[in-house]
Order: sequence, then C-alpha cells, then structure tokens
Amino acid sequence: MGSAVAVVTDSTAYLPPGLAERHGLTVVPLQIAVGGTTRDEGDISPAEAARALKEWHPVTTSRPAPQRFADAYKAAAAAGAREVVSVHLASAMSGTVEAARLAAEDAAVPVRIVDSGTIGMGLGFAALSAAAAAMAGGSAADAVSAATRRAGLTRSLIYVDTLEHLRRGGRIGAAATLWGSALMVKPLLEINDGLIAPLEKVRTSSRALARLEELAVAEAGGRRVDLGVQHLAAAARAEALAARLRERVPHVVDVYVGEVGPVIGAHVGPGMLGVVIAPQL
Repeated sequence: MGSAVAVVTDSTAYLPPGLAERHGLTVVPLQIAVGGTTRDEGDISPAEAARALKEWHPVTTSRPAPQRFADAYKAAAAAGAREVVSVHLASAMSGTVEAARLAAEDAAVPVRIVDSGTIGMGLGFAALSAAAAAMAGGSAADAVSAATRRAGLTRSLIYVDTLEHLRRGGRIGAAATLWGSALMVKPLLEINDGLIAPLEKVRTSSRALARLEELAVAEAGGRRVDLGVQHLAAAARAEALAARLRERVPHVVDVYVGEVGPVIGAHVGPGMLGVVIAPQL
C-alpha cells in the first residue's frame, strides 16, 4: 500500500527522469499542438518543439482535460490513498488548476488543490516537498503546507533570447514594458505573483547570463538551497552555469539540470536559460 496521502502534479514541473517515481508523484500531462496535431507534452521532445519554434511554426498549449485529473485521483484512491494533494502551475498562466478543481468535486477521496503560483522546477520543488511530507506520514494539510511554503520561498529567474515567443503566446504580461526596446536588449525576467515580470534589461547575451548568475548567487545567500537550472536548446550553457553555481553557492544541496518541455518552450523560445533557487524548509 502507498502513502495515505497521494500527491499529484503536472508535466510543467519538469522533474528530472525518475525523480517523480522515487517520490511517489503522479504527473498529469498538459497538451501541446504542433502544426495542428495535439499530443501530451511528454510525447513531444524538447528538440522537436525547439525546431518548430526556430522555424516559427505555430505551437500552442492547453490544460489537461478534467477527466485526466479524475483518472489520477481515482487511481490514487484505488492504491489506498485516503486523501490527495494536487500541486500545479500558476492559475494566472493556465487553466490547469481549474481543471483539477473540477475533477476534485466528484473524486472518491478528498482532494486539496494547491496553486503554486509558479512553473518549471519552482513547481517541481513544491511538489517534491509535498511528497516528502506525505511519505513521512504527514497529513494532507501537512503536504499542502509544505508545498505552499516551498513555493513561497522559491524564486525563478529567466533569461530569454527574445520576447517574441512570450508575446505570441500571450504570456508577456508586465514584461510588455520591455517590448519597445526588445530588439536592443537581452531581457532578464522573473516569476512574480504567478506572472512573468521584467527584472532587468542587459545589452548583450553574455552580460545577461553573467548577471543571471550573480542574481542567483545573491538570492541563495547563506541559506541551504536546492537549485534548478533549466534551458531550451542551450544544454552547454546550462551545464556550465550549473557548474559555476555549484562552486559559488556555499550551501547548495542538490542541483538539477534539465531541458524544459514544449509547454514552457512554446512561450520562452530556444536559448532560454533559467535558474530556480529553492531554500530548504
């Protein structure tokens, strides 16, 4: 029998291979459409999505159907869970939280929905904290508290080569203030209150990446932190950045390096590099 509390998240957590399974997490995929064909996010490789984006083919995303969550909650109950905690990307970015809530209304066991207010490994760390609380024998309330606290402590910093993909996807939000000078700067962004917001404008990509590193080191400070370094079609830069952060962050615990999937990729575009700083609870 599994834990009395099951934890569900979605594919935009972009957890490294095997990590969800080791922590007993169920992952529900979002949908991605490339060239008019819609598939689960996990069925389209980041390389395929990056290629489509580089060629400016239409790439769109959508939330999971409520039935996908209903199936996940049903399976959790069948495996012995008495409660479910469902942790998802920011409701300001997607209807995924709403789909989960709709499914929860008819679930066989109580389901608590957590709007993480973030995406990517920011969401991933929150889901992992919820799973750790559940695996330690905690209640659903404990798992919700762990996810909410971790998400609140976490900061996500993002470099993009261009704002064009965010603009096309309708996710540019407050970063629209950068648009007038977008061709002359390399923008640094952050996730703020569930939205992509402008952070700084830097003149060149090399300076922007150096500044991204400096901001991550400063944010970590002297705390015990986990780091997520995420990219799209920029593996060498991500690995190099992760290596430098391992050296420069004094109390780093785990560093996860990985490529984002096409749901994020469709909005940030190839060349994106992000750092997630998640202080331990």
